[in-house]
Amino acid sequence: MSAAAAPPSAPPASPPPVPLPPRTGTLRDSGSVRRDSVRAARWSSSGIAKVQGDVDVESGSAAGFVSVGGKLTAGTFGSRGTLEVVGPTDVRDGLTLDGTVHFQGPVHAGTLGARGTLECTAEVRVDRAFTLIGTLEAPSLRVGLLELTGTVAVPGEVEALASVRARFRGDSVIGSLRARSAVLQGPSVALIPSLLRAVFGGSVTVHVDRVEADSVELSAVDVEFIRSPKIVLGPGAHLTAFEGTIVRQHPSSRVGPESRSRPPYGLTR
Repeated sequence: MSAAAAPPSAPPASPPPVPLPPRTGTLRDSGSVRRDSVRAARWSSSGIAKVQGDVDVESGSAAGFVSVGGKLTAGTFGSRGTLEVVGPTDVRDGLTLDGTVHFQGPVHAGTLGARGTLECTAEVRVDRAFTLIGTLEAPSLRVGLLELTGTVAVPGEVEALASVRARFRGDSVIGSLRARSAVLQGPSVALIPSLLRAVFGGSVTVHVDRVEADSVELSAVDVEFIRSPKIVLGPGAHLTAFEGTIVRQHPSSRVGPESRSRPPYGLTR
């Protein structure tokens, strides 16, 4: 009679990950610098900096051109000029951007303030306030609250825990928007004179597929569908369909289907 087979032995437990040493020291780069990686308590760069791998700092500041080939991790980080990050970006507290920024990985920040051009190929997530003056391209946004002035191309979802206030300055498109309150103003209400629009490109189109909020205000914006108990249609607003109550409507606004072409995704430079 054969002996009973022994139970298979459990695979050896993998050792716990070795924690990284604390960030220490200060790095100051100027001129043209190339590094394999950066890990420090504080890092500043002025000029041209190319980092092949990750940047991991408690606080960082960059002026000029900075390219990060890996992940950018920081407590706070500020950039003035051109910033390119290939990997994910994770800034625990404040991320401040001024100039042209290209993020090829997902972006997370405690707060995000941007002025200029911000291009993201993955989702942008901001725990608290996201303020933007300029141009934004991203597949989707998840924020605490959103304040923007400029042009936007977000074909996916914009989700805000609190409010969204947008003043569009050029052709813009948003897939869906969810927030407690939303105020969307097209270029005729923003600070672009109608004469300049007529000379340099005619009318501007701002299109949103869907909005869900406790209160919604529209001016010179085209929305396919709104679900809200309180809807205000200002000058030039167009709403195709809605579920809720229109509490105020400007004479120049329209409700119902219209023949209109949606602007293509992507913004020309």
